Amino acid sequence: MTVQDLITALELPAGCRVGQRIPKKLLVENGAPTTADKRNITEGIEEIQWVASLKPSSIGVPEYRDETREYLEIAVLHIALRQDAKAARIAELTHRAVPYPILLLLKAQDKLTLSMAHIRWAQNEAGKVVLDGGLVAVDLNEPAPTPEVFSAFLRALSMTRQPRENLRVLYQGWLDTLAAFQAAQITGVFTQSETDEQAIARRASLLACRELEQQITALRTAAAKEKQLARQVALNLEIKILQAKMSETRALL
Repeated sequence: MTVQDLITALELPAGCRVGQRIPKKLLVENGAPTTADKRNITEGIEEIQWVASLKPSSIGVPEYRDETREYLEIAVLHIALRQDAKAARIAELTHRAVPYPILLLLKAQDKLTLSMAHIRWAQNEAGKVVLDGGLVAVDLNEPAPTPEVFSAFLRALSMTRQPRENLRVLYQGWLDTLAAFQAAQITGVFTQSETDEQAIARRASLLACRELEQQITALRTAAAKEKQLARQVALNLEIKILQAKMSETRALL
């Protein structure tokens, strides 16, 4: 999977293409609160490309505003990373630095990640934005359950298949598509949520699955180190209980 493959799958109108390089110093000045973050950006990023700018005038989708956020455009950015770059931190800093919601394509050697995050105005800093609901990212080089699942996901990414009520709804449509792919990596079946309620329930189930996986991993580590037989039995029982909960949660995906 290449960056160009992903851009092609999005099926963006030609009129919104930008194709402009962005200096790293802009990200350092606007999105690096600490010295370590500045170093992460300057040493970890090879190049930043502004791929496209999705505005009402270029894609025919209205803007969105309320008391806590405004979606005047959606930016599509591509960041080429150097070896050993802290990809997750750079993604978070980028989403926080740009005052628009972003489709962020991060490329590091043979790994391509697509990340998204809703944003809102910061309460204590005028003109600054913060993440609203956390960052959602998928590793597009991670093996899909089947080629058919991956093909269905790529087709679903097309902008022509997303809701067009306004830019916020459009962005949420892409986020829901990422969630559908994350669910498919667990269930083996790619299906889009048909209602907002289903999408919300799926996101909650994905979060619960991740939390249960972390708990099960921690218990297995503890059981492997435990010397007392009675405590090993108790830990293994806890693992079985959590595995049962995991099966129930996966069924909700």
